Amino acid sequence: MSGPARRGRSAVSPASRGAVPSALDLDRVIRDAWITNNRVTVYLIERLPPEVWNAPALAGRQRSVRTIAAHLHNSRRSWIKTLGLPHGLKVPSPVDRGRVGRAQLIRALEVSGRGIADLLDLGLEHGGRIPPTPTYVWRNLPLDVGHVLTYFVAHEGHHRGQIVMLARQMGHRLSPEVVGGIWLWTKRSAER
Repeated sequence: MSGPARRGRSAVSPASRGAVPSALDLDRVIRDAWITNNRVTVYLIERLPPEVWNAPALAGRQRSVRTIAAHLHNSRRSWIKTLGLPHGLKVPSPVDRGRVGRAQLIRALEVSGRGIADLLDLGLEHGGRIPPTPTYVWRNLPLDVGHVLTYFVAHEGHHRGQIVMLARQMGHRLSPEVVGGIWLWTKRSAER
């Protein structure tokens, strides 16, 4: 069992209800921030027009919107495998970057989103630091939950920006509702 049920906590936190969290709620805030980030990513993928999702990479580019979106899940999977598997966390299956369908990817993002939340919980349960593993050889990321959360959110924000830019370059500018919606974190937080 993982997340709030494992830790005996409510699935709705003070932060998601609009209350100001106390220092004692820091673990909840860390987890909620990641869950909201995941919702923002899924929100964007859900709203991509089929012609954007299915378009090949633009001339001179190596990645299409589909491959960038799939990379988000596969990257999460890699981190869960590297940092979580040795501690008993379940590793999600990878997706085929070139063939994954949108609905399949959304389901995969939900699974890997829970996996990253569980990885953050692991760190919180170990005094705020994910225990290093023998497979973590890169060592470029400090393993305190603040750095890990920030790194993962920045990574996804970078790729969400690429997706929005590629849609525009393909002549399929996303609606103001969609582009603005990726910045409405209070609204996205309430949707989860």
